[in-house]
Formats: sequence, C-alpha cells, structure tokens
Amino acid sequence: MAKLVLVRHGQSQWNLENRFTGWVDVDLSPKGEEEAKKAGEQLQGITFQKAYTSALKRAQRTLGIILSVIHQENIPIEKDQALNERHYGDLQGLNKTETAKKFGDEQVHIWRRSYDVAPPNGESLKDTAARTLPYFRSKIVPDVKSGKNILVAAHGNSLRSIVMELDHLTKEQVLNLNLDTGVPVIYDCDAKGDFMKEK
Repeated sequence: MAKLVLVRHGQSQWNLENRFTGWVDVDLSPKGEEEAKKAGEQLQGITFQKAYTSALKRAQRTLGIILSVIHQENIPIEKDQALNERHYGDLQGLNKTETAKKFGDEQVHIWRRSYDVAPPNGESLKDTAARTLPYFRSKIVPDVKSGKNILVAAHGNSLRSIVMELDHLTKEQVLNLNLDTGVPVIYDCDAKGDFMKEK
C-alpha cells in the first residue's frame, strides 16, 4: 500500500510576526526548523520514492530538513508554483491584527476563511484549488497510484485544497479545516486507488 504524506511547512518568520505571507519568499523561523525536524522524526520508517514542493523556500527548507532527518536526501524532488500558498494580494506583508483594525474583523475573517471571496488583488481558496488540484491530479496522484510513497511539503491553503478533495469535504466543511505547521498528514492508497487518511 502506497503512502501520500502532506506536510505544511514549519513556522515561517512571518507566521511568527503574524503577517500575511502568501507568495513572499520568507524563510523558516528557528521554531519552524524544529517543527520540520520533528516531522522527519515522525516519518522515520517510510521510504519515499519522490517528493514535491512549492517554489517557496519555507516549503523547500522544510522538505530538505525532513529528508535529512530520514537520510533520504537523494530522492527526486519536483518544485512547482502550483503548490504555492494562496496569493494574499494587497494583504501580503501586512500584520493581521493591524489589517483587522483597518478593514474590520469581519471583513478580514471573510478574506481569510471564506471559500470563494478573495482579498484585493489576491486569491481565494477556490482560486488556489483551481491551480493546485490539476497539478495534484496530473502529477502526484498517478505517482501514488503506481505504488510510490510520495512526500509533499507545501502550504496551509494549497494543502487544504488537496485534503478537501481527498476527504470529500464540502466548501462549508473546508472552512473549519486547519493544518498545523510541521505536522504530517498521512494517507494510504489501496490497490483500487482509493485514499484513506491514517488516524
């Protein structure tokens, strides 16, 4: 049975500073590096045949640390911006608390948590899914169904769109889905090609 492992990058410097990050290429914080190491420790014993990550260094560094911990640095890695975090548009770089003061808590909550309302000049979760899922279906799913163990290190919203698909969540249910930084989510793929989340 093949495994698909999804890991949201460890805490970034801007996660720490409570800023909207999006496509800004911010590095991991020291805590984020530790979270990536812990993720690697949790994945000891799984041999991966390939890994996928985004075009952003916080995801790439998380992947690098995990592969170093499990001594699998030499596997093929594919990087693609299809797996990037959602683009937060005009909110990128802004402090979340200050933004809530400026636009109102309710408006910022809608931008952050709704399915199809995008921040100004940015992407909604629906927009993110529209770029992430075709890539996931065409590249990652066939690898897993062919029997390979695959590791994906990416971002909260690109991974939420993948989990939404795998867990058959509605657009209402996905609003309550939160993926913690540096915590692996593991799926088994059976002979029929069906995905089941490990408890």
